[in-house]
Order: sequence, then C-alpha cells, then structure tokens
Amino acid sequence: METITLTMKNQPDLYLEADNISPDVFAGKKTAEIAALHVYEGNTQHTLGEFFEVSGSAGATAADTRIVVNGDVSRVKYIGMKMTGGEIVVNGSPDMYVGAWMQGGRIHVKGDVDAFAGTGMKGGEIVIDGNAGNYLGAAYRGDWRGMKGGRIHVKGNAGSDVGYFMLGGEIVVDGDVDVHVGTHAEGGRIVVKGNAKSRLGGQMVEGEIYVFGTIDVMMPGFAYRGDVDKEVEGTTATFALYEGDLGERHRKRKGQPIYGRLYQKY
Repeated sequence: METITLTMKNQPDLYLEADNISPDVFAGKKTAEIAALHVYEGNTQHTLGEFFEVSGSAGATAADTRIVVNGDVSRVKYIGMKMTGGEIVVNGSPDMYVGAWMQGGRIHVKGDVDAFAGTGMKGGEIVIDGNAGNYLGAAYRGDWRGMKGGRIHVKGNAGSDVGYFMLGGEIVVDGDVDVHVGTHAEGGRIVVKGNAKSRLGGQMVEGEIYVFGTIDVMMPGFAYRGDVDKEVEGTTATFALYEGDLGERHRKRKGQPIYGRLYQKY
C-alpha cells in the first residue's frame, strides 16, 4: 500500500469542505495533481495544496492508497466521504462528517470527531480513539436512511442521537452516550459499554441496543421479557431483555410482530 501524507500548513479562517481527501480521489494521481484538487472554504474554491503540504505517493487504486493527515484539522470537514477502499489515518481531531456515506476501507482517527461521523455509512470501518459528537452513524438531516452497514468503534464517549434512523451495521461505544440512542432504528446493533441517559430506542422498529452500564430513564414503550445470557464484544453476561417500541407499527414474521430489542447488563 502506497502512502500520501497531508500536513496542515495554513489553518483556514473558516471551515474547510475537503471531501476530496479520499483514497478514491487520490488513487493514480501524482502529488502535484493531489495538491491541485479543489476544496471549499465557505463558498470560495481553493486548492488542497494551499492548506496542506502533500508528500509521498498514491497507489494505483483506492485499495492500494493510504492517506495520513497531520496537524490541526479541527476545521476540516468530510474527510473520507464516500470512500470505497484504502485507509485514512488522522493524527488529530477533525470536524464533521468523517466517513460520511462511506462504503469501504478503514478510517482511524487518533483524536475526537465532531457530529455526523459515519452518517449514511454503508460499509467499511471507522475507529475513533477519542470521543464522538452527536448523530454518530445517523441519517443526514431530513433523511430517513441512516447507517446501513460497516462498523464504528468509539473508544471514548458519544453524544446524542447515536444511530438515528439506523438500518444496519454496528456501532460500539466504549464510554457513555447522551440521549436518543437508536431513535427510529430499523436494524443494526448498538453497543454501549458505559452509561446511557434517556430515550433509548424511541420509535424503534427493529435492531438491537446493548447497555453495559446504567440507563437513567427507560422508555415506557419497552416491556421487560426476561433475562438472557449473551456474549457481546468479548463479554459473556446476563442481560435484562426489553422489547419495543411497543407504540410503533411493527412488521410480522410468521404471524408474530418483530420488535426492537434493548438489553441491559446486570
């Protein structure tokens, strides 16, 4: 795998929309061609090379291309947007939409991410060493199509609306989460190894939520069904099983309604 390194040299005054930072876009290009790719600061078009030093070489395909991003990227959005293969390593804490609509490959952020990381994600893997903002693995605003596939692993905490309109895939948060986890979910799996606040699984139709810690307020639309032993993320334990959201319309399988499932570890 060939490696291209981007090092921040000029911090933008506004937020930088840099959806071209992707193995799919870099593949087959020379460093000068990569530096000439467009980015937007507000509504003004610039080149990537105005903000980043570009070094190394890209692979012939996305799968053969690794991108390393260094420096303060707290004002850089859309890193890895729609990527289908390859790898991105961010040695910092980027802004919103990391891995948005991602289809394949791997993104490793060695810091925090802001809101909408993995929004509409279809495949691949995102690993976040720090914390994640709101709407992790969620649908874009006004859309009902959230995360469909792939895996997101947050080693810190996550904000509100994790897995909003989630359809598939997996989200694992090692720390705590804020309110509205799995709202409108129709599939997928969310694992919270820390504590959760309230409104988990609101209007949930299908899918699974696991909480290893406490839940401040349980949604009234979830009914306790019994205790089950489960192996989750390498941990075997007894969980209380709740089904819901009972106030929603649910599909049937062999004449029986299909409910979302919420598990809380004892």
